[in-house]
Amino acid sequence: MATKKKPKMKTPAKTVKRILPVKKKSLWSAKDLKFFENRLLEEREKAIKELGILGEDLSSTLRDSSGDLSSYAFHMADLGTDAMEREKAFLFASQEGRLLYHIDEALRRLYKGEKYGICEYCEQKIDRRRLTAIPHARLCIECKKEEEYSHQ
Repeated sequence: MATKKKPKMKTPAKTVKRILPVKKKSLWSAKDLKFFENRLLEEREKAIKELGILGEDLSSTLRDSSGDLSSYAFHMADLGTDAMEREKAFLFASQEGRLLYHIDEALRRLYKGEKYGICEYCEQKIDRRRLTAIPHARLCIECKKEEEYSHQ
């Protein structure tokens, strides 16, 4: 009869000390962050104002845009022109809406301290001149060039 070995008792797992993430020193000074916050808020205000203007264009009816009292244009070309103008206003509003989204995301990153001013691809600091011109930029200039060339 073979003797059975007693199974070894496993030692309880060592308690792992949780290391809280160390808050990194910000890449930007408080003065810089305030400057970028103001630039983002300015751009946001412009986008909202532009959306309001475009919203008025979109809400105008066919009768308002043709200037005629009847709802029928005198010529088919007038209908086409009216439709084209509304389509242009819709496209511009769509672009402004995307811009507003990107600005809001940049503000969120800035307020939460989540990588504002850091390229999403290479994780390098985005140049201050680029952020001054485009405060909602997510990519450094080199990665942006690469992204644009890859879509061609």
